[in-house]
Amino acid sequence: MAWHKKILRVNLSKGTCESEPLNLKWAGKYIGQRGLGTKYLSEEIDPKVDPLSPENKLIIATGPLTGTAAATGGRWSVICKGPLTGAIAASNSGGYFGAELKFAGWDMIIIEGRSDKPVYLFVQDDKAQLLPADDLWGQDVWETEEALLARHQDPQIKVAAIGKAGEIGCMYACVVNDKHRAAGRSGVGAVMGSKNLKAIAVRGTQGVPVANPAEFMAATTEAKKVLAEDAVTGQGLPAMGTQVIMNVMNELGGLPAHNHRDVQFDGASKIGAEAMILPRPDGSTNLVKNQACFGCTIACGRISKISPEHFTVKNSGKEWGASGGLEYESAWAFGADTGVDDLDALTYVNFLCNMHGMDTISFGATVAAAMELFEIGAITTKETGGIELKFGSAEALVEMALLVGRGEGFGLDIGLGSKRLCEKYSKPEVAMVVKGQEFPAYDPRAMQGMALGYATSNRGACHLRGYTVSAEVFGVPVKMEPSATEGKAEITMAFQNATSVVDSAGICSFATFAWTLEDVQKQLNADLEGDWSLERLLETGERIWNLERQFNLSAGLTKADDTLPARLLKDAAKTGPAKGKVAELGKMLPEYYELRGWTPDGVPTNATLDRLAL
Repeated sequence: MAWHKKILRVNLSKGTCESEPLNLKWAGKYIGQRGLGTKYLSEEIDPKVDPLSPENKLIIATGPLTGTAAATGGRWSVICKGPLTGAIAASNSGGYFGAELKFAGWDMIIIEGRSDKPVYLFVQDDKAQLLPADDLWGQDVWETEEALLARHQDPQIKVAAIGKAGEIGCMYACVVNDKHRAAGRSGVGAVMGSKNLKAIAVRGTQGVPVANPAEFMAATTEAKKVLAEDAVTGQGLPAMGTQVIMNVMNELGGLPAHNHRDVQFDGASKIGAEAMILPRPDGSTNLVKNQACFGCTIACGRISKISPEHFTVKNSGKEWGASGGLEYESAWAFGADTGVDDLDALTYVNFLCNMHGMDTISFGATVAAAMELFEIGAITTKETGGIELKFGSAEALVEMALLVGRGEGFGLDIGLGSKRLCEKYSKPEVAMVVKGQEFPAYDPRAMQGMALGYATSNRGACHLRGYTVSAEVFGVPVKMEPSATEGKAEITMAFQNATSVVDSAGICSFATFAWTLEDVQKQLNADLEGDWSLERLLETGERIWNLERQFNLSAGLTKADDTLPARLLKDAAKTGPAKGKVAELGKMLPEYYELRGWTPDGVPTNATLDRLAL
């Protein structure tokens, strides 16, 4: 089967690295990655623990399809209690790091305790050791990766690291691997920093076994054909990346702007996919080429270069070479949400977030909240160090990215995240968050399924925990009216359960624009021992979702946390097809609880727990 059946347990307090058997019984119930990591975390920590204390654990988990021939099989996750939310955090990343960890013979790393001094973990096949990282502490992610490749004299080493944001406890610090891919949400990088762990460097030379090789190759070959023939995964995403959605959302009236006070942005066409390929006066373009993660046939990643004449290049005094380019969520957070339509400035800020290890969504959304606070006079230039935080100011946006990345001045306040920032300045209603986590780039007044998905997401506001946009906008797997509430509880639950399976398998959710769960089932069934039927997968996805819910309830979250900011519930959309609409959460939430088999207070019933073997 596609497990090495081996876990690496790293105790930073003791300085030890030990191997132990993978719990195959749990793997049979939770698949891997997100699901299995959450099971281990739930069993090993008190959900009420301080997320930044040594008692919290950081789990690096792969899935059974990670490192295999499955298309998009390069995914891996960081699981812990998240400091941004106080809820379960399972942050997913792509790139090549996850596959390399499997090649080294490990299914999972459990990191516990706290080191007295900065260290990094070096894994080379069966050997694992903690090494001093005093000289790396304070360096950005890119510098750290380059230093480790040079130190170990092996260009094939894959690195996951934190920048200064993680070191100083920025609440939305992320773990960045391969320089441009990130386990980005919920502050997992701050947990890594709290443990004085700077990086994990991995080199693997082993293969990944599968249960039925011939059947597996047939299933993956057919699945790749499905991706190639689909308009989204075979054409749209390779050519335009996720940025292809920008103008679609704007026309739908679902593009949040100016901290969700608006649902359309006049500058959308200047920061979308089409703008990235628009020639500059010198003939160059923002977009240089696309890029793929391990095993991916979609290649939605972007590589971009800033114009040498742009103010960010001139002010920094260095030439910015081609690097990780904008994806939709980042372009929205830096752009529409803050009112900035300067494409190269947004690209520069994206580089800075990758370098310093900051979640792009939470950073941009927090700056947008700060801009509203500035506009209403809750903060002034006295607090910001003379910076006029006005909507539409590219210069202010860039300066905030620099300050947060360095942990200086008002950047420390921005690093708190929207919820804590707005509470500090006595305007909690300005924070556009669920469970303390900032919204992504879909306004729930235009897509009622997203309203329910945001409110009930176990890790706070998140589009990737139940992407009803797929049905409401793109008609996959069925077309649903975006503004309607009918049927949204059922489709939201179905997406949430299916995504739990996909995240736990070790593949990318973007593949599901073309794949059904049956396509995933065929690959897992050939990959793993035993009978992995579609029914078993569906039940497993439901079990994972309820396990996360149980963790959150034990951590102190309640039904009251399944809500949206008052702005989205009371202030109607001003323009677009959703004009006059609010998020009608109250109509959907009771039905959702009932379908889930939860009490009216959002607690799984004993019958539900028994049915799911929880």
